[in-house]
Amino acid sequence: MKIFWFALCSFFITESLAKGSIYDGFKIYELIAKGRSSDFVLSELIKNESYYEIFSSNGANAHVMVHPEAQSEFIELLDDHTLTHKIVNRDVGLTLRREFETNRNLRNWFPYEGRLGTERYYTHEEINQYIEDLAKQFPSRVVVKTVGKSFEGRWLKTIRITNGDGRSNKNVILMDGGFHAREWISPAAVLYAIGELVNNYEAHAQLLLDYDWVILPVVNADGYAYTHLSADTRMWRKTRRPSNDTCIGTDPNRNFDFHWNETGASPDPCSETYAGSKAFSEQEAIVVRDLIHSFADRGKMYLTVHSYGNYILYPWGYIDALPDTWPDLDEVGRAGGDAIKAATGTDYRVGCSTTLLYPAAGASDDYAFNAGFPISFTMELPAGGANYFDPPASDIDRLVKETWVGIEAMARRVTQKYPLN
Repeated sequence: MKIFWFALCSFFITESLAKGSIYDGFKIYELIAKGRSSDFVLSELIKNESYYEIFSSNGANAHVMVHPEAQSEFIELLDDHTLTHKIVNRDVGLTLRREFETNRNLRNWFPYEGRLGTERYYTHEEINQYIEDLAKQFPSRVVVKTVGKSFEGRWLKTIRITNGDGRSNKNVILMDGGFHAREWISPAAVLYAIGELVNNYEAHAQLLLDYDWVILPVVNADGYAYTHLSADTRMWRKTRRPSNDTCIGTDPNRNFDFHWNETGASPDPCSETYAGSKAFSEQEAIVVRDLIHSFADRGKMYLTVHSYGNYILYPWGYIDALPDTWPDLDEVGRAGGDAIKAATGTDYRVGCSTTLLYPAAGASDDYAFNAGFPISFTMELPAGGANYFDPPASDIDRLVKETWVGIEAMARRVTQKYPLN
């Protein structure tokens, strides 16, 4: 029977791979950085998002996904500026179809049964059910609250984790994941943190002595659900509210009302970094805004988990400048980066968003910091998979455990620096 089952799965995978994808023929190139030449080329590519998408550009090598119709032009542009490149994915569509079929099979093999493991990625509905189940299992330490609805009507829920002593007005660590739909490893890492704090409470009791943790596992629920539908939707990044007659979605991490629609954001509704028709045009950003303000008087660390890039980033993201309290931010961030390095050997760069990665005005970390959280980070997890945003399920366990090492170390430093008054 087992042989038949695997043969049947292989048949369906083969059939699906034969159907084709909107990403068939797309290639991903690694552009070897070369100072101003590569900066100029990238700036030119950004002007034509219909044919090019830049996945990373941080002063080092950039990854660029290129439409089949633009590949000859792309190579000519690189040659004209004597830039070296290599192809890192020769057929994005094929790899997406393979990964989609693998994930679908894993959902069948590992159905949700009251716990979330690291065998596969889970849906938004399963994630909500999981935190509800935790609240029933640990009623004195876990509270789930519905904090809003997505554009398409999905419930956005937070989980508040305490030590159950009943004391109110503790300090707060606020954490979220899933801002960008395709970054599946982000909710997975946040869920692992939830599991550690709840199920492994004795090992982390100090983190909950004078602090409550409030966590929103998936901010962009509609986009996240959309990426689970097919290989063609897997690379979706934005929300799902229509922007105009032809384009859908806003980048929720450019939609916050702090230097909104300035550098690093786009006014083009079709752009991947579209800032929205106005600040807080997106219901999902409003939910995070309200959480930030709800806890601003007690909040000591805001952490938003993204991928990819091995970064712990702090304000400012709208300008190439540091806030006056940057040494505090740097101290806590480096505690996380150093802990990960010591535990796994993985290097994380710690510093200002604009300097290390790219400008991103209207982002949640700048907004939280400006609202009163003394420590505010965007944590960019490592790349994975053939398309960088899609670590295979076999990598989930390693990546989420590594991420927790950094989160735990930063949280411990925060509890030491900001004791309960």
